[in-house]
Amino acid sequence: MQTSPRFPGSLTVDDLKAYKTIERPLLCGTYRQYKVCSMAPPSSGATTLLATLALLEPYDLKALGPQSPKAIHLIARAQAVAFADRDAYVADPAFIDVPTAGLIDRGYLATRAGQIDPERATPLPAAGTPPGVGKSAWLPDHGHQLPSTSHFVAIDAKGNAVTYTGTVQAPFGSFLLVDGAILNNEMTDFAFVPAANGKPVANRVEPGKRPRSSMTPTLVFNPDGSLRLALGSAGGSRIIGHVLKTLIASLDWGMDIQRAIDYPNYFLGPRDWRSRTAARWKP
Repeated sequence: MQTSPRFPGSLTVDDLKAYKTIERPLLCGTYRQYKVCSMAPPSSGATTLLATLALLEPYDLKALGPQSPKAIHLIARAQAVAFADRDAYVADPAFIDVPTAGLIDRGYLATRAGQIDPERATPLPAAGTPPGVGKSAWLPDHGHQLPSTSHFVAIDAKGNAVTYTGTVQAPFGSFLLVDGAILNNEMTDFAFVPAANGKPVANRVEPGKRPRSSMTPTLVFNPDGSLRLALGSAGGSRIIGHVLKTLIASLDWGMDIQRAIDYPNYFLGPRDWRSRTAARWKP
């Protein structure tokens, strides 16, 4: 790192020695009769996925069907509402008080549901005020997240399951190779603008802080507790939308898992899509 001719940095061996892995509990919620569990902050995967599902649950997506423009509209608008809160409030919980429970609180989300007009597009929502925010005043973080992620799922003969997401950021991370290993470029997951108009961004850079991610390794359980789905995806901040779409396609629309994964993705959330809903269709 320190001797790189193109990208010299200040990383030291002591920095690596000081790093500690933290095992965090899953964040779980419900969608219809299913239990859905995913990755808690500093990942924004679970809070955003669970909030979006809660916003969609009152709608009969099964009856609308996968080809319905209204279904696409509802899914996109629910994502926009959940992403507005995600951008404002999710960061490393060691540095800020993330209102994790408030972001997925059903009572709070019932008030946020008013931001969704089922019949027409409306101005994109600002962040709400979930329970637990207190007096904190945070600006939204619209930092660009580069796609360069892998995901795999493994289930053994006894039913033990792992859903795993790993990333180096950008096609080759930091473009620095050390003893055959690519060093990551996760600094791009932080907000590049730390503050504006006297208000800080929760996901700003600070020493020892872990960046917010969109990784969404997810487990879905049947009412009897048996495993129904193990999901995840690549795609930067699009990851959450990919997992959401696959989950809905499987649970609401009855698709087999490969067809659900292959089904088109559509988004309306982070700033780089705020002027449009992007859809990719396959014949």
